[in-house]
Amino acid sequence: MASVTPYTVAVSDDRLDRLRKKLELTEFPDELDGAAWDYGAPLADVKRLTAYWKDNFDWKKEEAEINKLPQFQTQIKVDGYETLRIHFVHQKSEGSKAIPLLFVHGWPGSFLEVVKLLPLLAKQNGSKAPAFHVVAPSLPNYGFSDGVKKRGFALKQYAETCHKLMLQLGYDQYVTQGGDWGSHITRVIGLLYPQHCKASHINYVRPAQAPAFTSSPLLALQHAITPYSKYEKAALARTDWFRQEGCGYNEIQRTKPQTLGYGLADSPVALLAWIYEKLHDWTDNYAWTDDEILTWVSIYWFSTAGGPAANTRIYYEVGHAAADFDTSAALGAYIPHVKLGLAYFPKDLSIPPKSWGRTLGPVVFESQHPDGGHFAAHERPEALVRDLNKMFGKGGGAYGVIKGKEGYS
Repeated sequence: MASVTPYTVAVSDDRLDRLRKKLELTEFPDELDGAAWDYGAPLADVKRLTAYWKDNFDWKKEEAEINKLPQFQTQIKVDGYETLRIHFVHQKSEGSKAIPLLFVHGWPGSFLEVVKLLPLLAKQNGSKAPAFHVVAPSLPNYGFSDGVKKRGFALKQYAETCHKLMLQLGYDQYVTQGGDWGSHITRVIGLLYPQHCKASHINYVRPAQAPAFTSSPLLALQHAITPYSKYEKAALARTDWFRQEGCGYNEIQRTKPQTLGYGLADSPVALLAWIYEKLHDWTDNYAWTDDEILTWVSIYWFSTAGGPAANTRIYYEVGHAAADFDTSAALGAYIPHVKLGLAYFPKDLSIPPKSWGRTLGPVVFESQHPDGGHFAAHERPEALVRDLNKMFGKGGGAYGVIKGKEGYS
């Protein structure tokens, strides 16, 4: 078994100097009078962030904060692929019955999405709330994990990577939490490894579909006779907006990631604008600070996983997955042996009615939050932790799901 070693983020002065030079040479596009967010990231915002990134943003300060996290690296061999160095955060609870929790990020996030959850979960030792061992990897092609050099690395392989990491850390049974790609990856983990993954909480309930009489007759009947709530109608309108106005990035990354990659890898401002637009559009009036934005983007710029563009390939690989793994069927499947928790946030990207989400598995927990968007762990960490407490705490639908690990210290 590969060793697990401490990891420290250390971006060299040469890379920082090169970034400043590139920012100095930026040529900006023009902008129409009256242009707003519907056209994309506004010119004034991007100019302000570029100037701050070049002259005042203190990456070394942010790096020092990141290095306070319990970070590690190990090697994972994925079937059919090279051995990958995987970076991860691993916060262990002092509770003897703590629940191993695998947290999986998405795009354009990173392992940083778990940061605000860690102190909230750590505080629970000795209380009546569940205790968790938290594992949050940088996915392959992201952050400080390795990039993949061979085509075809899709959801099945991401799931295998995360699962093998948990086994390597000694967690034969565990539960999961994820949004965005993390939602998809953790569902595939449950599909492929149900003897190990005992429960999953997701805050991106996609691609749930309306229940069909052929597969879910009782749910289909309830769906047919129960009108959508005001919350669900607004959620469907938000989903329609995303499909019409917000998912062009997906089509590009799903079809021609290499072409896009030249801009993202060569121009830090192109990368900034590409990600910044999503941080704005996908959140619920979250007050991003310039330091937050630039730290998120810098994780991509300083990525050791093949550079700032390698992360986009997940869209292509999942969209062109091998014939032996039906991605659509897997993501929409009812997974019977994994208890499921569903969290709905009104400014997420795809927000189906509750009856749709219940087609995905044995739902033991549901929450409809009054606010919040796509990056729930970062925007509304307290709400997400409350979900986990209720789902896995005493009286919750997933209480005692891992034998001998009721979640109390």
